[in-house]
Amino acid sequence: MIGNALVAATAVFLALAFFLMQECQFLIPYRSLLIAGYGSAVALFGAILFLNLFAGFYVASRKLFLKDTGRKLAHLEKQLRTQDSISEELTHRLNEEDHGPRY
Repeated sequence: MIGNALVAATAVFLALAFFLMQECQFLIPYRSLLIAGYGSAVALFGAILFLNLFAGFYVASRKLFLKDTGRKLAHLEKQLRTQDSISEELTHRLNEEDHGPRY
């Protein structure tokens, strides 16, 4: 999930950077002056923007892809603990874990 958010944030950040490089071609003659005077501020802004993009994509992916996961897992565990479960083998394995392995 972190990997997906990282890829999405990188893609959006790079797309934005390429768009800005295309639109701000008139600043090329002043490149050295801008980097010397404002380079650290631009880098800090870029880092903060990337972290915000990453956090936004991470939260969105957790909301979308992990919706009601705890409730679903609790329901599955309840089914496995009863003898009328969908899989007797899984019930048997779960009971073994509760009582320890048989040697």
